[in-house]
Amino acid sequence: MQTTKVGIREFRENLAGYLESKTPVAITRHGATIGIYVPTKPKSSQADLEALRVAGEKMQRLIVAAGASEDEILADFKQLRRERRPKKA
Repeated sequence: MQTTKVGIREFRENLAGYLESKTPVAITRHGATIGIYVPTKPKSSQADLEALRVAGEKMQRLIVAAGASEDEILADFKQLRRERRPKKA
């Protein structure tokens, strides 16, 4: 895994960005590594999981109400993507 090396001052100044990064950061002082920040994968909260479940149920009801199948929706989506793709010269 790739590690980013930054000085302690830069780490402090850009802390928020490094905390959201997925890359480990080696923190240095005068060129010597004094610490390593290793990000962890955040857990999904129960509220996030419940909201995703509810959204999935709503989407399923909309599909049924429209009288469409998932395969038809996927085919329409792929067709729209092809149509909007920039034309090669």
